[in-house]
Amino acid sequence: MRPGEPSSAGIARKHQADRRIANVTYLEIAGGLILLIVGAELLVRGSVGVARQLGVSPMLIGLTLVGFGTSSPELVASIAGALRESPGIAVGNVVGSNICNVFLILGLSAVFLPLSISRKAFIRDGSVLLVVTLVLVGLAFYGSLSRVVGVVLVAALAAYLFFSYRQEKQSGDAVHVHEAEAASVPSLDGSRALGIAAALGGLAVLVGGAYLLVEGAIELARGFGVSETIIGLTIVAIGTSLPELATSVIAAVRRQSDVAFGNVVGSCVYNVLGILGVTAIVHPIDIPPEIAGFDVWVMLASAVLLSVFAITGWRIARWEGAVLLALYALYIGHLVRVAAVV
Repeated sequence: MRPGEPSSAGIARKHQADRRIANVTYLEIAGGLILLIVGAELLVRGSVGVARQLGVSPMLIGLTLVGFGTSSPELVASIAGALRESPGIAVGNVVGSNICNVFLILGLSAVFLPLSISRKAFIRDGSVLLVVTLVLVGLAFYGSLSRVVGVVLVAALAAYLFFSYRQEKQSGDAVHVHEAEAASVPSLDGSRALGIAAALGGLAVLVGGAYLLVEGAIELARGFGVSETIIGLTIVAIGTSLPELATSVIAAVRRQSDVAFGNVVGSCVYNVLGILGVTAIVHPIDIPPEIAGFDVWVMLASAVLLSVFAITGWRIARWEGAVLLALYALYIGHLVRVAAVV
């Protein structure tokens, strides 16, 4: 052995240390995802329970609280990423979640059950999805999200929810969709104080889960020499989309195709307007150039393809769901190849 060269024992100790660090990283990511799911469930059950006791209509509960609850993991994860100066995770989480929502979640739901689509509801919500997706593409070219942009996005979400509520209340269309969403949330038995405590506890668990997930994602990216953007687009995005996956697949199994479809479209709108908006208000963020150059276009393509499938017969057939799943596999495969090259 030459002077200055590490001994075999030293190399072995280094490998053991690297394995321990990797194991801790995996535990952080897994633990963070579990806490995010548990926290979101507590937050939704607690807030919905309080809303029911206050006499809030099931339609309004489904339109707001349930929609916000399933998107809450994305929200806290993106905020945590922004605060850690990791825009690849903060923005990649949202873009990756929207791609996952359409290609993976909607595709899987359609394979379980061909999804019938309300023409009137899609003309409104599908149009909004296309518009907000185009807005995000434009913001990606701009390169950053300021607090002013964040306020505008959140205001647009509030206007969309208000308009949706008024239109559905007056016309009666799609009311049953949001009522079914609200009914799908199990009741939290007990006093109003218990519901508030569950909601606040769920929020605290969400924050803790987001911290673990983002810390683990950053360490994983550093350990493997992969960009944080790729981790945000894949592991973080898929993990934070698990509530939407469960909601849509269960709805499809129950033959509630309108709930399954509405959950995906609503979540995508929430992600762009609500999650990116609130994140930018908390901490302005830059949009990574790799996302602006490729991934936002994949997100736009997914929204366009969703619209094409929806308006041709006002249903998404099983073969169309299979196409969506295949496209998601191709997208993930591309990201894996990029990571391997890097």
